[in-house]
Amino acid sequence: MAKSFENLLELAQKRGPKKVSVAVAQDKDVLSAVKNATELKIAEPILVGDKEKILAIGKEINFDLSGIEIIHEEDGATACRIATELVSSGKADVLMKGLIDTSVIMKQVLDSEIGLRTGNVISHVAVFDVPTYHKVFIVTDAAMNIAPNLEQKKEIIENAVVLAQSLDIERPKVAVLAAKEKVSPKMEATVHAKELADMNKNGEILGCLVDGPFALDNAVSKESAILKGIDSEVAGDADILLAPDIEAGNVLYKCLSFLANAKSAGLIVGTKAPIVLTSRADNEESKLNSIALAVLMASR
Repeated sequence: MAKSFENLLELAQKRGPKKVSVAVAQDKDVLSAVKNATELKIAEPILVGDKEKILAIGKEINFDLSGIEIIHEEDGATACRIATELVSSGKADVLMKGLIDTSVIMKQVLDSEIGLRTGNVISHVAVFDVPTYHKVFIVTDAAMNIAPNLEQKKEIIENAVVLAQSLDIERPKVAVLAAKEKVSPKMEATVHAKELADMNKNGEILGCLVDGPFALDNAVSKESAILKGIDSEVAGDADILLAPDIEAGNVLYKCLSFLANAKSAGLIVGTKAPIVLTSRADNEESKLNSIALAVLMASR
């Protein structure tokens, strides 16, 4: 069980390096994270973008690019296409977004000819390390699926389970979140939670333990669960928190990041290869952690 990102970085060093294709790589924060990942020997980058700008940033941050492949392409959309194609053709193991809008790179990811679709739901997973919890945990989906239906939630869980197992969490505990612990027909999130737990018991969701509905407190606090009379293996020990919709997931993600001083990492999963798709607000450490996650997932 990984208790921190330090543990996950050590694990990535054992399993790496993996080839990381960076789309529109002329970004200081992105190249700083790639530099750190290269020095830790978890990544071997292929940089796609404006070569002159990439070399200038490399010089500024003391990143020796002499032995690293750089594919010159000034147009952002074309650079995204080249970077995606490197992954879909098997020349790289991980795709990483650089200085480009998410919509531009996702258009290439979803392209029927060179994209990375598998037929599954594509979802966002965030891994958090907070001092108030006894291990790292996953929050999904805070960025991709707006109001997932029951079948989509099942696939979002399955995507998160693949990531959890790549972090050596063999049978992750999934807490399906809602605003209350009791099933109410007026609250769809509670109905979905009960149905997902039943699907898990019936063998329709494999490789994990799913329970719910849980309010957040009894998903992460054993004491809270005991006070509420909740008897569940998942209560107070969740590895994966499934948000009911994007609003709840996004608020939880940003609360942890900005109010709880959490260390974090994020990936897009459900694709042929993991995608490091961090935001401009994410710091260099978060981007490095995200590369480490992608390397672990690509190693499975």
